[in-house]
Amino acid sequence: MIHTLFETPSAYRPSDAEMAAPVPPVQAVLFDFSNTIFQMTDLRTWLHRVGAACDRLALLDEPGAVAGISDQLRAAFRLPSVVGLQEGRDLSSDRHRRAMRGWWEQVDFLRGAEEAAYRELTAPDAWVPYPDTEPVLRALRERGLRIGIVSDFAWDLRTHLAHHGLEALVDTCVISYEQGREKPDPQLFLKACADLGADPRATLMVGDNPVRDGGAAACGLRTYILPAENRTGERGLADVLRLVT
Repeated sequence: MIHTLFETPSAYRPSDAEMAAPVPPVQAVLFDFSNTIFQMTDLRTWLHRVGAACDRLALLDEPGAVAGISDQLRAAFRLPSVVGLQEGRDLSSDRHRRAMRGWWEQVDFLRGAEEAAYRELTAPDAWVPYPDTEPVLRALRERGLRIGIVSDFAWDLRTHLAHHGLEALVDTCVISYEQGREKPDPQLFLKACADLGADPRATLMVGDNPVRDGGAAACGLRTYILPAENRTGERGLADVLRLVT
């Protein structure tokens, strides 16, 4: 269901008094989801799950099989027909499914196994938190800060939070497919602030995309952008704690 946001302003305009006053301390922190506090399970694990579901595991035993599939995935993602499908894919679950199918059908191992591949992509345990995600969320909670997620995502990411026992640490999730909008649309950031009862000027947005997540700065939020790295260890979220002291 797509929710209207008429109750949320499209731009944040602080008053003259607010502009002259000291910058307020951080009251709330918003996080991007993918590659900021959670990441998809590694490619090898995902392919093995797809292979097990479609009786294709033997294909993965061939020398260099996973590396070859990885190369095909990268090459297929650059095809104009595939690139076009990715535009706006996180605005709805149907659009995202079509975008993934159009990509995966270009890859030998995944052709004909697209439905299984999608089930494994969206399974509750297919996305995992970084090692420093839970400690940082708990530390923010202990300091009395409110926490939200603002994410371009095509299904209910709350299932992943719940699977890892983190749902109680997040007060609101504003997700593109539910809102019919993608970042950097200011409505998403401002709705999260409204949900939390937080002044945008007292809210910090943490993400890994300077264009999409950095758009929060245009509507009054402070913004912290992590390096866009495929981290396998800690994400570097401890820096957030220094920004809210």
